[in-house]
Amino acid sequence: MHIERDKLVQLLRTEGDNDRAEAVAAQLPEQIDTDRDADALTAVGLDRTQLMAKLAGGSFGSTLTP
Repeated sequence: MHIERDKLVQLLRTEGDNDRAEAVAAQLPEQIDTDRDADALTAVGLDRTQLMAKLAGGSFGSTLTP
């Protein structure tokens, strides 16, 4: 699954997770691929399962691509 980094940063900030949002902004590519970037997501404290749970809430609208 592909996610725009800015959208993930925005979601994390909306949730009050500013430290993690800053880490995502600094360490992840502009277009995040949850498979390719799994290690980088783990390094900033997110795992694919957590990210999928956040996405299931509809926070990203139509910005996702399979």
